[in-house]
Amino acid sequence: MFLSVFEMFKVGIGPSSSHTMGPMVAAARFLELMRAAPFDCAGVKGSLHGSLAFTGVGHATDRATILGLAGFKPETYDTDAAEAALAAIRDTRTVAPEGLGTLNFDPERDIVFDYGPPLPGHANGMILMATDAQGDVILQETYYSVGGGFVLTEAELAAGRDTDDGPPVPYPFKTAAEMLEMAQASGKTIAQMKAANEVSRGCDQSLKQGLTRVWDVMNACIERGLGTEGTLPGGLRVRRRAKAIHDALMAERGMNLNAPHTINDWMSTYAMAVNEENAAGGQVVTAPTNGAAGVVPAVIRYWLDHVPGATTARIAEFLLTAAAIGGLVKYNASISGAEAGCQAEVGSAAAMAAAGLAAVMGGTPEQIENAAEIALEHHLGMSCDPVRGLVQVPCIERNGLGAIKAVSAASLSLRGDGTHLVPLDACIETMRQTGADMSEKYKETSLGGLAVNVPNC
Repeated sequence: MFLSVFEMFKVGIGPSSSHTMGPMVAAARFLELMRAAPFDCAGVKGSLHGSLAFTGVGHATDRATILGLAGFKPETYDTDAAEAALAAIRDTRTVAPEGLGTLNFDPERDIVFDYGPPLPGHANGMILMATDAQGDVILQETYYSVGGGFVLTEAELAAGRDTDDGPPVPYPFKTAAEMLEMAQASGKTIAQMKAANEVSRGCDQSLKQGLTRVWDVMNACIERGLGTEGTLPGGLRVRRRAKAIHDALMAERGMNLNAPHTINDWMSTYAMAVNEENAAGGQVVTAPTNGAAGVVPAVIRYWLDHVPGATTARIAEFLLTAAAIGGLVKYNASISGAEAGCQAEVGSAAAMAAAGLAAVMGGTPEQIENAAEIALEHHLGMSCDPVRGLVQVPCIERNGLGAIKAVSAASLSLRGDGTHLVPLDACIETMRQTGADMSEKYKETSLGGLAVNVPNC
């Protein structure tokens, strides 16, 4: 099993990897299908199903689909160009993606929110269609946005979870147990094994450059969030708080006024800065999703700013270790809130961050696995119930608490020798089973929990 670090950490846009980035990626894939078709297409349209319908407006799914059909992609997204394109599309009721000419497309009519039963493959389903001059469908594909910006067609999903058909990698661990066995046999760290796998599919230089860019985007997102005030879009009138908290913390530095627990406020404000940017539609890194994008960068920033001996030279080790854990969770369970609740998003992110921190703090592979297990275990059962379908409440604060749990989990693991009762594999399987048993009301549909008990008008 191989899942690249750059699949776990993808540069994209807010507010949601599954509901914004995924549909945009799906639309881009459908355009490629249209370009390869042996006939001319005159128009495009689509339907959104399951969670993509129920919380699609709050997650900007319709907007992402429209822009995707116009040729926009998450990794090269330009806000000003997108706004201009949206205005032109609404005025002309057409899109003009490269290589396909001008296509009929009325956003009000041709994007349908289907609130019936979800498509059979996954809670996040969408159907994209191309039409001829008479408006008849001549090409159709079903896509599933399975979390973290990953997109599978109906056929790809049916083929199974492990769709990697590339050359073998040196350390093909599919479980945490296999990972620990390979680490012991090879004498390598988890990060070193993950790096060897990456280099076997690419090169050392591209790996280093890519990881540097991932952290640069993460850190820039923190900085933007710490420097921006105002109210987040969407109608809930949620105020940005990261800047005010950070300003207060900076003013208190050196005044001997702070209780030890104030360090939690630092972790929270770093995470909230990221998720406020995400909620505003800014550039973020999936880690492993947008809704949980604040946890990993917050823990890295906490380590760099507050832990003696921390150095940016080891950020790659942190990210590689975190990606290894995230890959295990995705392969054996889920990182999708629509599939397994927020335990799959913030819970997975906390496990990844705890593992990364334990690694750069000198933890053994066994202590790192223990750190990930502790963090994930104490997110089990967490529902995904965004108020009004917006990635704001409870998502922004939840990332702060996820970062705090991650640091606590890493610290606890380093106090032991890695021996513990519950294996990470058992915890991941428990998360999968819990997600399967969880009511659909609590899986990113905004039909239960806080979404129905908090006034949002």
